[in-house]
Amino acid sequence: MKKHIDLSHTIDDKTITYKGLPAPIICDYLSREEAKNFYADGAEFQIGKIEMVANTGTYLDCPFHRFEDGEDISEVLLDRLVDLDAVLVSVDVSDNKAIGKEAFEGIDCKNKAILIKTDWSKHWGTDQYFEDGPYLTKQAAEYLKSAGA
Repeated sequence: MKKHIDLSHTIDDKTITYKGLPAPIICDYLSREEAKNFYADGAEFQIGKIEMVANTGTYLDCPFHRFEDGEDISEVLLDRLVDLDAVLVSVDVSDNKAIGKEAFEGIDCKNKAILIKTDWSKHWGTDQYFEDGPYLTKQAAEYLKSAGA
């Protein structure tokens, strides 16, 4: 039985994804009260407005983020992102934030999403979240790519 797992954080007007980037602005574009001025009786409604930088909350980092000639998000086909078999790899980053290729050796990665659990999300909403967080080494990224992840 397939199970979909939501990995996202809730976005609100205090969500900071990365220090120095602005929090989202979430407001009415058209309030119910304002709509009464434009529409017939009983046809009032609200239209929301959200303004935010693209990497707010949980987001997909596409190749264009780092490489000018890389695919941007509109070029990444949805079937590459959903209904994939997945492998959960737990990594202890309490002493070393660098996640090397050894974390993935011996794991069948071909055509699978690799979910890396570091528990760093326990720092979400705090300054610690932005300080010295876990990351993949170049060798780990190259290993995952060559393994068909």
